[in-house]
Amino acid sequence: MPEQIVIVEYDPSWPSLFEKLKTPVAEILGESALAIEHVGSTSVPGLAAKPIIDMDVVVPSTACIRATILALATLGYEHQGDLGIKGREAFLWPSNTPRHHLYVCPRDSKELRRHLLFRDYLIKYSSEAHRYALLKRELAQKFASDRQAYTDAKSEYIQMITERALHDLEAI
Repeated sequence: MPEQIVIVEYDPSWPSLFEKLKTPVAEILGESALAIEHVGSTSVPGLAAKPIIDMDVVVPSTACIRATILALATLGYEHQGDLGIKGREAFLWPSNTPRHHLYVCPRDSKELRRHLLFRDYLIKYSSEAHRYALLKRELAQKFASDRQAYTDAKSEYIQMITERALHDLEAI
């Protein structure tokens, strides 16, 4: 049976959960990780979300990805490939940790840039974050057990916000 999509109110413990999940990753990767970013809806204060932390591990280049995959495997992360999204490598979380998503992205990855632009825009414009929460709740009801349809239905909105964020950056 497919898993239900559940959107919950913002949980103020999400940033500390991110830090808890980040610590062993940062320790095992050391300086090969340029940054570990809290992305996705749980990274936006006040935003309702699926209660799943998203983390982007930023590495210098695609040449570093193989070594990163091997290091993360020692923590129990299972590499899943790019799952059809160029510029990021996805991982299943270790069974002894709370459910979360971990992605490895080269610093020049378009997907990393998209994640950061979207997050930062929603943090800056809380009214837009509120609109996004309403959309997610509506789509979660409509596509309660179809994660791909839910994700696809959000794509146009995410693209619009990302373009606005990029426009804002270019205007500076």
